[in-house]
Amino acid sequence: MAQVVAIINQKGGVGKSTTAISLAASLGDLGKRVLVVDFDPQGNATSGFGVDKDALEADVYDSLMSNVPLADVVVDSPVDGVRVAPATIQLAGAEIELVSVMARESVLRYVLEPVRDDYDYVFVDCPPSLGLLTVNALVAADSLLIPIQCEFYALEGLSKLLESMRMVKGRLNPGLGIFGVVMTMFDARTTLSRQVVEEVRDYFGEQVFQTVIPRNVKLSEAPSHGLPINRYAPTSTGAQAYAALAQEVVAHG
Repeated sequence: MAQVVAIINQKGGVGKSTTAISLAASLGDLGKRVLVVDFDPQGNATSGFGVDKDALEADVYDSLMSNVPLADVVVDSPVDGVRVAPATIQLAGAEIELVSVMARESVLRYVLEPVRDDYDYVFVDCPPSLGLLTVNALVAADSLLIPIQCEFYALEGLSKLLESMRMVKGRLNPGLGIFGVVMTMFDARTTLSRQVVEEVRDYFGEQVFQTVIPRNVKLSEAPSHGLPINRYAPTSTGAQAYAALAQEVVAHG
């Protein structure tokens, strides 16, 4: 049965979608079966895999709100073994519509249940907020992968995320844990980046992956080409870093 990992940080621009796409693609190259559930109405993970949103017959919203089986929603990606449950701006409406649904915090968990045996990993790319969509991801997940950018105020707001995690763990999902913390946008030329990594390692200890993702132009360019980094620029430092992270994830178990 797949490990369900929510990729989460309520701050925007920390590399959640880049990590979802690039890590999934690198795990695909290692022969793993991966599903990326785009749970952000912005749909960055969807477009980052080159999925044409206008051509979709159904998306994650339809699975959440109209009982369309997730297996009928997922589409192929450019990487063998990696599939995408796409999102469009329609998903923004679910934040409001879920309020009146019975067991509203657990809808995603029910949606994922029938497909868990089909994959080794399910990554849920969360929106940059702590609203009802993110709560659904917390309830559905076995664990959290937290990207933290190597910039000033990196740890700001994380206490609120961890508080939400503890609340969901206490009331709705007792098994929820932290899969790991990954440092993103690292710039080896700056003292600040090194200090932030040190600070995060002091805070999270061994939960921080050894692999650090560098600030890399190719990583920024890849989504506009609809390709994961290991297909767009396989020899780039960004691709090499996510390949190393994938190895760590597999070793992690």
